[in-house]
Amino acid sequence: MSITNSCSFCVHSHTAAAKAKGMTDGQYAELLSIIAVAGKTNQLASALQVPVDAVFNADQAAAR
Repeated sequence: MSITNSCSFCVHSHTAAAKAKGMTDGQYAELLSIIAVAGKTNQLASALQVPVDAVFNADQAAAR
């Protein structure tokens, strides 16, 4: 989420913490590729205006 929201402090602090716990450069690269795919998927879903499933739609749940 920090990367998606462009929070520089959070990105650096979380990355440093993960590396201190043993995250390798290869694992970091894989994490970044997963974040990139998730971001593109969200952009595509927004562009296509994919409707929210009724079970997850808070507006519909409140109307019941």
